[in-house]
Amino acid sequence: MIKDHYYHPAFNGSYSIKSVLPAVVPSLGYSDLAIQEGGHAAAEYRRMVFVETDWVERETIREALLRYCARDTLAMVELRRVLNIKAGTRLGNALEAS
Repeated sequence: MIKDHYYHPAFNGSYSIKSVLPAVVPSLGYSDLAIQEGGHAAAEYRRMVFVETDWVERETIREALLRYCARDTLAMVELRRVLNIKAGTRLGNALEAS
């Protein structure tokens, strides 16, 4: 959706969520999370599942991964909402109405 129809100079040529989100929804980021990017999430998942890790650490990793995934999901929802508003579609207010 973004690549074909919307560009902001702050994207710096990248259409990844980590480039697009701060430009389109600056109030939403990842800096408050223990896991802040996908590579780290993958490494922590591997450590949780395949490396001998005690149960307390596994639970800590699990919670951090859930928070990261929740933020990614919220980011996609908010990106769509803001882009719909910019496009002038009624879908921009769909989340607020539900």
